[in-house]
Amino acid sequence: MLEPGVNGAPKERAVLALDVGSVRIGVAGTDALGITAQGIETWARKGLGGDLAHLCDLASARGAKAFVVGLPLNMNGSFGPQAEETQAFAEALFQKSGLPVIYVDERLTSRAAHGMLHEAGLRQRKHKGIVDKLAAVLILESYLGRL
Repeated sequence: MLEPGVNGAPKERAVLALDVGSVRIGVAGTDALGITAQGIETWARKGLGGDLAHLCDLASARGAKAFVVGLPLNMNGSFGPQAEETQAFAEALFQKSGLPVIYVDERLTSRAAHGMLHEAGLRQRKHKGIVDKLAAVLILESYLGRL
C-alpha cells in the first residue's frame, strides 16, 4: 500500500475511488458517513479533458474531499508503463481538481472483481460494464480498511 498521495494527502473518508484503465474508469464512492464503499459508475473515457471534467464534477456533486486511485504495480512491486500512465492521470486530476490524490496498490483487484462476478453467476461477456466499477469498490474498501 502506498501513501500518502500526490501531495501528502491526509486520510479522508469522503472520497471517490478510481480504477483507471485506458478505455474505462471504474468509479466508487463512500456513503454519506464515509463508512462503506459503493459502486457509482463505469465511465467510458472521452479524452483527458472530458475525463477530468467529469470526475471533478462528480467529486463536487458528492462532496468528495480526495481521490483514491488504484496504482497497477507489477507483481514484484515495481512500476511499469501502466502505473506510470496512472500516475500521470492522477497528477492531471490533482492539478484540475485541487483535491488530494491517494494511491492504493491495486494488484489483482480486477482479477478479484472478475472472480466475484463469476461466482455471482454472470457470464464473462457481461463483466465488461461492471468489472471496472467493482474493482473501484475493492480499491476503496482497501483504503477504508487502513483508516
